[in-house]
Amino acid sequence: MSRTELAIEASSELGIATGLTAETLFEKCNALARNIWWSWQPEVINLFRDLDPIRWRQLDHNPIALLSEFTPERLEMRAAELVLFSRINHAYRRLKEYQTQRAAWAKTHTGVLGSKPVAYFSLEFGVHESIPIYSGGLGVLSGDHIKSASGLGVPLVAIGLFYDQGYFKQRLDETGWQQEEYIDTKVENLPMEPARGPDGKPISIEIATRTGRLLAKVHLMRVGRVRLYLLDSDVKGNSPEDRELTSRLYGGDNRTRIRQELVAGVGGVRALKALGISPGVYHLNEGHSAFATLEAIRERMKDDGMTFDDALRDVAQHTVFTTHTPVPAGHDRFDGGLIEEHLGPLRDELGISFEQLMGLGRVEPKNDHEPFCMTVLGLKLSRRANAVSGLHGHVSRRMWAHLWPWRVEEEIPIGHITNGVHVPSWLAWQMQQLYDRHFAPDWFSRMGNPEVWQAIHDVDPGELWETHHTLKNLLLSFVRRRVSRQCRRRGESEEAVEAARNMLDPNILTIGFARRFATYKRADLILHDLDLLDRIVNDPKRPMQIIFAGKAHPADQPGKELIKRIANLRHDPRFANRIAFIEDYDINVCRHLIQGVDVWLNTPRRPLEASGTSGQKAVLNGALNLSILDGWWAEGYDGYNGFAIGKGRSHVDWSITDRRDAEYLMETLQEEVIPLYYDRDIDGLPRYWIKRMMNSISTLGWRFSSDRMVADYVQHAYLPAAGGTSCDMNFR
Repeated sequence: MSRTELAIEASSELGIATGLTAETLFEKCNALARNIWWSWQPEVINLFRDLDPIRWRQLDHNPIALLSEFTPERLEMRAAELVLFSRINHAYRRLKEYQTQRAAWAKTHTGVLGSKPVAYFSLEFGVHESIPIYSGGLGVLSGDHIKSASGLGVPLVAIGLFYDQGYFKQRLDETGWQQEEYIDTKVENLPMEPARGPDGKPISIEIATRTGRLLAKVHLMRVGRVRLYLLDSDVKGNSPEDRELTSRLYGGDNRTRIRQELVAGVGGVRALKALGISPGVYHLNEGHSAFATLEAIRERMKDDGMTFDDALRDVAQHTVFTTHTPVPAGHDRFDGGLIEEHLGPLRDELGISFEQLMGLGRVEPKNDHEPFCMTVLGLKLSRRANAVSGLHGHVSRRMWAHLWPWRVEEEIPIGHITNGVHVPSWLAWQMQQLYDRHFAPDWFSRMGNPEVWQAIHDVDPGELWETHHTLKNLLLSFVRRRVSRQCRRRGESEEAVEAARNMLDPNILTIGFARRFATYKRADLILHDLDLLDRIVNDPKRPMQIIFAGKAHPADQPGKELIKRIANLRHDPRFANRIAFIEDYDINVCRHLIQGVDVWLNTPRRPLEASGTSGQKAVLNGALNLSILDGWWAEGYDGYNGFAIGKGRSHVDWSITDRRDAEYLMETLQEEVIPLYYDRDIDGLPRYWIKRMMNSISTLGWRFSSDRMVADYVQHAYLPAAGGTSCDMNFR
């Protein structure tokens, strides 16, 4: 008998000894796959990857799709071959303990929420790349929010929509122009099940409109301890148009948008009612779901005999509203005809006039020419409103000051809670191992404590740099694979494919830029002077390279032009091996970039970046931020933990602002970033650069985590809204 056969036989005997039959093994693996908790557990991720590394990558890291290719018997054989029985048992036991044990933080901090849970509404949730119901920052933030709520044990349920085609797949044609492709998601490969009411039956909801009824079924997705409920209009009884209503994220016209938001808001509250859930807090993440407040008012009137005015005051007291955008075009507005068509029956039950309803969504209630704004509705029907960074708080108070004309700007009741990121989801496994070796043993449960992160200064600089270089090499390998695949798909020559396989150099300063390609984010700021950029990236002693990624909204022609300009730099011999554009930006691409680049570049037109979180993810992995002093960076930068572009000021003329910021960017690169990176000691280490990496991790890692963010929401918003301790409206 061969050595391999002996190992398999011994491992099989171990499986029998531990009680793992083929069927039990398969059931435990499926249980792991059907709770998204696995996605922030490196040991479980590695467990699934080990089953079939090639298919794991091809299937977008989807464990359910992977397991569907195994029979119980084949899974048992593979587990025996790799000696996986104890690892599967251990992972399954950890999941069960996590689900059943109450988190220590929750025991002492969540108070009345235990009997009055938070209902968290968002139009998109980015929990993992294999579940494509998100488009970008807002969705990823929502995903991080509920993951941290799970970890902290916050009593919270989440409500959104299920998009069976998700957001589009991005492909660039031979001219560099973005093409959108929508692909039906295989529902059977998603960790969903029908949501069931107290009677055990699948629930559905119905909404009356002036032109007919809307129906939706409800899916349940488990994200650790949090239940995520997703409404889906693809049900029998809906018109063909309405069956496709929730098929695409941010697709269609204004009528599609209002119907989606009707399902998310009104339908979401009705789904909670059918589930037997009585929230103590409604948290509206952006204005998209603000119709939920009107349905909650209707419920109070029906159940408790309240008048409309009394029910409105009661619901507003329990509502938290978060606004995310300082860009006027980012706030949904609907004309009176659409409002009456879709909310007319609800308005009848509320007993209010059309004018009263429209007034709730207007800055000037009696201005018949003003459309209905969802953000205005959210602000009027909540008693706790917040922006998502300190600077965004100032901008939001100024933007919406007309809603409170009797107050000075400083007293406008919009505070701020700065966004954060879910550390376990974005921290590279290699960096986590480094932290585990040098931080306190319980650091993961105390990551919001500033003292915990100071241990990074005790790490040997060579060890930190070696870990960073490992991640950088993994990133460059990923980029080469993706870009060479892009070239082959476009039918380019073998020479072009081969060049892509060998592009970029791990020893060169590498900058990453990835986000939505809206023009105000200025992806092309670094391209302001191509001759100067040529001299910088091709400097014989201190070169530089840049990796870009990002999508433009299908209707955003200027955004698509930006992508085309950047992508086509590969045809310019000056930049062919120094600048890369990766198609189809998603959570997976983001993870590779933020874990492997040296510098994370962010160039929004101040003050139009509400917060931004990609740079926070980069911090965790040792990358340094090079950013305009906008959003979170305006309160995070201290002069020693990254680099600032400009002085934190903007000209009233945007063209002057853009020109000035482009000059600041190139000056900062030439005078600060590049010299510091290439200043090496006798061992080849950039010690001053590494010191700045340590400063970044120690000052920002704890402060911009979503655990801290959710704890802030609990203490300063959720508890007061649920009837707990009151607080100052201008909370952090």
